[in-house]
Amino acid sequence: MSRRRKQTNVVGNVLGITGKIVVYVLVGFLLFQGMTKGYAFGYELFNPKAVSGAPGVEKQVTIQEGASAAQVAKTLKTYGLITNEYIFILQDKFFDYTIHPGTYTLTTAMTSRDMLELFNEVQEDEQ
Repeated sequence: MSRRRKQTNVVGNVLGITGKIVVYVLVGFLLFQGMTKGYAFGYELFNPKAVSGAPGVEKQVTIQEGASAAQVAKTLKTYGLITNEYIFILQDKFFDYTIHPGTYTLTTAMTSRDMLELFNEVQEDEQ
């Protein structure tokens, strides 16, 4: 084998090993990011945080008859009462809440679970 050919093989091997290392590091980074984001999402699902501390900002929200959890979540996010619509929707399904229509006074100091529990109660005028 010629000297030039040996050098080409060495360079090719070094590039191949370097490429594999880069791929492994990238895969490891993506796995780590996926695990941390997944953990944070799951944690927020069972231990939701309020948008702000007490006493919070009061907001009046009207839930229409037949509104889905997704529609309610979008409204709450628009009003700045929740930060993640998907958490709200999953909590509604997982904890088996019923969202009753009505006008509610909510605050930014309430968690999404607090709001769902309030929506789950039948209001006086609905009975």
